[in-house]
Formats: sequence, C-alpha cells, structure tokens
Amino acid sequence: MLSLFSKPRIRGGVHAEEHKAITASQTIAYDFPLPEKLYIPLQQHVGKPAEPLIRVGDAVLKGQLLAYSQGLISAPVHAPSSGVILDVNDYPAPHPSALPIRMIVLATDGKDEWVKTPDIGDPFQLSPEDISLRVGAAGIVGLGGATFPTAVKLNMGRENRIDTLIINGAECEPYLSCDDRQMQERSAQIIDGVRLMLHGMETHHAVVAIEDNKPHAFYAMQAAAQAFPEIKVVQIPTRYPMGWDRQLIRYVTGREVPVGCRSSEIGVTIHNVGTAYATHQAIRYGQPLVSRVVTVSGGAVGRPMNVEVPLGTLISELFAFCEVDLAQTARIVMGGPMMGDSLPHTGLPTVKATSGILALTQHELKSTDEQPCIRCASCVSVCPAGLRPLDMANNIKVNQLDAAVDIGLKDCISCGCCSYICPSNIPLVQYFKYASGEVAARQQAQHKSEQTKRLMEARQARLERIAQQQREEEEARIAAKRERERLKAEQEAAA
Repeated sequence: MLSLFSKPRIRGGVHAEEHKAITASQTIAYDFPLPEKLYIPLQQHVGKPAEPLIRVGDAVLKGQLLAYSQGLISAPVHAPSSGVILDVNDYPAPHPSALPIRMIVLATDGKDEWVKTPDIGDPFQLSPEDISLRVGAAGIVGLGGATFPTAVKLNMGRENRIDTLIINGAECEPYLSCDDRQMQERSAQIIDGVRLMLHGMETHHAVVAIEDNKPHAFYAMQAAAQAFPEIKVVQIPTRYPMGWDRQLIRYVTGREVPVGCRSSEIGVTIHNVGTAYATHQAIRYGQPLVSRVVTVSGGAVGRPMNVEVPLGTLISELFAFCEVDLAQTARIVMGGPMMGDSLPHTGLPTVKATSGILALTQHELKSTDEQPCIRCASCVSVCPAGLRPLDMANNIKVNQLDAAVDIGLKDCISCGCCSYICPSNIPLVQYFKYASGEVAARQQAQHKSEQTKRLMEARQARLERIAQQQREEEEARIAAKRERERLKAEQEAAA
C-alpha cells in the first residue's frame, strides 16, 4: 500500500462549495414523529425487486419480513414500524419520472413494537458464511447510494481472496453530512461492523478513508479503531468525487482497476460507513435495515439537520419536520446536488439509498442559460475518468451514440464535474445521462429482437422436426403396408 505521504496524483475532480457545516455540527435528531402511513417500495436495491409475502389486512411488527429477495442479486424488505398492511399496489417512485412501482402501504399503530429477535451471543463465533447469510436476511445494501446487496459483496470477498476492505467515509457530495455525523456519534459501532465484515469476508485488513474536511469524524474513528491493528483510519484529500470507488482505491492502495473489471479482481472491495453500522445492528441485535440517517438541507430549509427516519417516510413529512419553505424551493433533490436525482414533488418516499433530501432555492442553482463552447478544455481537465466530455456531447447531439460509446460513454460515472466547471453552462452530464439511457434502451430492444428471432427460429426448427417426423412415420406406414401386401401376395401364390 502506498504511504499517504507519497501523495499520489488525483485525476480530475473539483473543489465544490461544501455547504456542510450547519448540519455537520449538530447531533443526529431522533425525535422524528412516526408517520401515520409508510410507503415501502419493493425495489430499493440493485437487482430483482422483492416479492411480497404479506396480505392486505395483516398485522405486522417492526422488523418483520414483508417481502423476500428473488435470486442472488436482490434484497428483502422489512416493516419499518408495527401496524397493519393497507395496500400492495403501484405508487409513484422516488425518481425524476415518478413513474409507479409496487409498494407496500403500512398504517402504523404508534407502538413501534419490534418483532422478537434471537440472542446471537458472540458473533465472531459464527462462520463467515453465516455472517453473510444474516446480512443478506437483514436486507442490507450499500448505503452510499449504490444499493448493491452487501451479502453478495461479502461472499465475493471470500471467493476473490480480497486482501483490503476500504470503508468509504469520504462523503464528497456537497450538503451531505449524514456519514460525518454517524462517524462522530457511532464510531464504536461502525468499527465493530467493519470487524464483522472482515470476519464475513475472511479478510484481515481494512482502511477507513475519511476526507480531511471531517476532523472530528477522523479523530472519533481513529480512537474507536485504536484497539484493532487490522483497521487503519486515514485522511484523504477533500476533492469531489473522491468517494468514487476507483478514485478512492487508487489513492488509498495505489492500484488501478482496469476498464471493464471489478475492484474485487484486484483484491479490494469497498463498503460505506452506514453499511458498516447496519451490519453491526443486524449481527449484534438481529435488527434488519428499516431506517436510516438522512441529511435535510438547502437554502429553503428552516431547520437543516441530520435525522433518522423510517424507510418509506414521505418527503412531505420530512420537509414539514424540518420547516421547509416550499414557496422558496426551486428544486427538490434526493441525494447530493452533483449526482442526485431531481424530484417532481414531495409525495415520494425515502428509501435505503436516500442519503439526503435537499430543498434548493433559485439562488443555489447554476444558471441554465447555455452559451457556445469556448474550447477551454476545462471539462477534460476535471473528468476523473479521463474522458473527453465535449467530444462525447457533440456526438450525442447529432445522434452518433455509437461514436460516443467508442470514446468512453460507458466509462462516464455521471459525477457532474464537467457541467459544474463549464463556463458556458453546457449541461454535459445531462447529455450523457440521456445517451446512456438511450443506449441501454436500444440494447434492450436489440436483445428483445434477437430473442424473438431465436424463438421464431426455434419454432420453425421444431415445426420442421415435427413435419420430418410425420413424413418418416408416413413413409414407414406405407412401407409396412407394401410389405404386408407382398407377403399376402406370396401366400396366395403359394396356395
């Protein structure tokens, strides 16, 4: 591993205005009033949506399994509180489109009563496989925003002989400070979660990487890890997007993840600090992932804070608690302002990926008046993936998507650095998001067409086989009839 004193070169990135201080300086709020209804999507993770096993009218307890995972890449969903199931139907998704997805609607009973959980004892006496199974059963996914099922990554850690676990405490997005506060207030539990992850992966070395604009979090995590030499807590430069996995791996370990490869192929895997805390809660206390800390901030927020909320809480209720002035709100963003999603309204639920909800005023938004490109190449210099954003955008404008793919569209992480730095206000990242969606849609259409063609060819081949079989049977029948007639003729001649 490289020494941090060698200061490896950071590729691209920007120093965005942070807007973190007001929420990072306050303790996490735990007094959020329990909503009367919770809207719980069955798709809160990468992979297949969970399949409900409850029915309308069922009474459930907090932490009770509501929907089971389907297949390897999936995650179950649990009740964020106790109450009665009102509906299992389609409701608007927390997505820019707000298109409907399947959700479970839970009417809370105000008791917030936990389902009975078994006494686990010493979790380090469990087998690594059992750790992964329990993490998977708890519905834990990557809480940094990727939402990849954590149990799958733990299993991959054993299969790929991972030698380094990196815990991502960068939290490089502006405004967001939920990870910062958790590291300050839950450092011992996070370190315990890291140790459990190491046990589940059969790995013996972890690095907790924290940006140097979070000194209180760094000192708290360093003190919590002091008794465990297998865990090292380090500071990394404050530069967006330092939390990008490939950037972080390169800076911390000096290793480069090849294009088209996973980090596990070079012996490294990354988990978020919130994921480590959720692992601690699941293994130590048998508690599944049913709530999370959310940063609520922005110029239109009267009481910016980090608050723990049940999953499925509507944004409207969160805004009411934080005294958001909707008249001053020009844009609602789920996540950070650089990579987050702009939402159309507040009637959408928080999910496992909801690290923050921002109510931004017009003053906080960048001008949308696009000007001609001045060929300054600023977008090239800040791209952490080493791409040529303007060239890709020019190809996309004339619908040359294949050409954009050839020069790196699929390597774009949609970090928004190019759009942020552009003096001409060209919405480069929007072009790339559109093109990526269009390429994916075309690939799906092509796949569907090829699949239809294969099915038609298989049907035609099956019909030809049936016809051939019928012809052979008819020929055999005719031959048998002729043989019977010949034998009959011979017998008559002999008589």
